[in-house]
This record gives sequence, structure tokens and C-alpha cells, in this order.
Amino acid sequence: MSPKHVIYKKLSRDKSVGVYMGRRDFVDHCDFVDPVDGVVLLDPELTKGKKVYVMLSCTFRYGRDDLDMLGMAFRRDIFLCTRQVYPPLQDRDRSIHTKIQERLLRKLGNNAYPFFFEFPDNLPCSVALQPAATDVGKHCAVEFEVKAFCADNQDEKGQKRSTVRLAIRKVQYAPEKGGPVPSNETTCEFMMSDKPLHMSVSLDKETYYHGEPINVSVNIDNSSSKDMKNITVSVEQVTNVVLYSNDKYVKSVAIEETSDSVPSGTSLKKVYTLCPLLDSNRESRGLALDGKLKHEDTNLASSTIVKDEVLKEVLGMLVAYRVVVRGTAAGEVAVEVPFLLMHPEPSADDDMVFEEFKRSYLKGVIGDDDESPAEP
Repeated sequence: MSPKHVIYKKLSRDKSVGVYMGRRDFVDHCDFVDPVDGVVLLDPELTKGKKVYVMLSCTFRYGRDDLDMLGMAFRRDIFLCTRQVYPPLQDRDRSIHTKIQERLLRKLGNNAYPFFFEFPDNLPCSVALQPAATDVGKHCAVEFEVKAFCADNQDEKGQKRSTVRLAIRKVQYAPEKGGPVPSNETTCEFMMSDKPLHMSVSLDKETYYHGEPINVSVNIDNSSSKDMKNITVSVEQVTNVVLYSNDKYVKSVAIEETSDSVPSGTSLKKVYTLCPLLDSNRESRGLALDGKLKHEDTNLASSTIVKDEVLKEVLGMLVAYRVVVRGTAAGEVAVEVPFLLMHPEPSADDDMVFEEFKRSYLKGVIGDDDESPAEP
């Protein structure tokens, strides 16, 4: 039996508009980003002659909505784009539709209207910072959302009961072709020592998948008169938060503190193995995580790959990883080796089976952001 391809459906509270989408993860391939496509189903009797709009938004949230300071909310809209879907601005039958839109339009009938958005190059991926256990409400995150609403014009704030919101994600997967094997080295010279200390560090590949162990090859040739001690090997996550200013956060996500030493005139060749996992860092506040949809767990944030020509224009959070080997020999000796930590791209699925999604009801109140599968 072919695997099912879920169709995500969500209706407004008054059932006047509904959003149907074939996926909620949209892949940034660096050269292009998958377009956001879907269909809006409306009830003309309930829309009461109003227009129907669809908005794609990217928001950087850096505080709870109810915490205002000097009248300024702790959020910034990085990108907003609004399209009118009803009344349609062009003939539906003459428009070019994606495969999933064609199938949804055939199934949903004449009151269904397609929408289509393209991401600009300078948008970040979906990333969130891990809150502390005592933090409540929304946390610091880059979030994407598709919103459909009824209004007389696109600048009017639609009524909540006639608005439907569906969270989506912008993601990146590991490139098909890996780059060169990453390595780095350093040479340290000391006073009162005729010969230097040389340390080289290399990995066995550039890209690692989440949950995959990382083998770190360390080669130390200590020809100096100093002993090298306190060798530690760690994986560090480096998060650049780019909004009003550039802030950098460095968090250790895996570490091995060894008892290895390299006395003067000796050498060391050894492979250390580390495995950075979120399960080992649940208490680390401010750690960057992949953006998640409701009711799902997540993982450490994937590495961000950005084209050089748009790097300076990207706002939000940029994530990188590096292996760091440190030791002491009349001062700190350290070598850093960058690498990529990502998910492999999932296999494509062309067999689509319609499966209805519905709103979740909690204590008689409809949750604004909850989606769960309907009973078959």
C-alpha cells in the first residue's frame, strides 16, 4: 500500500474560510525556495460579500506578546505579503496551478481558490531559542504563518472568528554533495623553548546528520619544553541573532574532558567521539532549536546555509557548529573546525491521499494554533 500524503485542513471558527495545504515544511535549497501553495475554501453565505485574503508572514518574536515596553511589542515582522483570493483577480481556469492545487480544486469545487507565494532570498529558516523551565508563553523564535481572513480591504483587521492561521516552517536539508573534509591546525612557540608545539584536528566528513556520532582526529606533536595538559574536546553551537544589532551566543552541546596529556618531547594521536543531542541539553537555556509545529518534539537547530550575496541582508537567527579542541601549555592552545549538522532530505512521495484535519477542542474552547488528525 502506498504511504498517505496528508492534506492539512483548518477552518475559521465561523466556518466561513478554510485553508488546505499539502505540506507545512518548505525547503530552502539555497538556489531557490519551495513556493508556498494551497487552496482557500470559502462559504459565500458566511463571507457576506466581503473579500477574502491570504497572508504569508515571517515574524521574529523575542518576547511574550503581553510584555510591552513603552508601547512596543516584542516582535518584528520580517516579511509580510498579502494576496486577494476572492473575488479572484484572474480567471481560475486560466491560471497555472501546482499539482496539489489541481487535485484540491477538483475535489473542493467552485468555492475553492488557489494561493501562491514565493519566499525572498533573505529570510531565515524556522529557529527557536530553548526557554527556561519557568518561562511561559511565546519564546524567542523565527516563525512563519499562513493566514486567511475576511475583510473589506487587506489593511483591515479581520474578525478573529473569520480568520484562520496555519503555522508552517522554512527548513534546510543536508546538501547532496559534501564539501572537502574539514581540518585545521595551529603551531605555538614559547619563550625559553627552541621548538614549537603543533596540533592538528580533522573530521571524517563535512556534514553530519542529527544523532550521528562525530569522530574527531587529534594529532599533537609537542617538541616544545612545555607539557600540554587538560585536553578537552567539545562541539559548540554558535548562534548569530541579527535584528537591531548582531548578538552571538556560543553554547557547548557535547564535551569530553579527558585526562590525556602530552609531555614535552612526546606526541599524541587519538580519535575522540562526540554526539551532540538535544536530550543531553534540555536544561540549557538559549540553545537554538529547529522550529517545531505544535504537538511535535524538535532537535538542535540545523546549520544555516546562506548564499554569500544575501548574507548581509538576512535577519533572524543564523546557526553554525564547530568542534573545538583545547589544552593548556603555558597558556591555552585551541583549534576550531567548522562542520554542518543537518537532516537528510526525505524521499519524495507522489501518492497523495486526502486526509482531513480538524481543529482541536480543549475544555470547550477552540485552540488558535492546534491541528490534529480527524478520526477516520
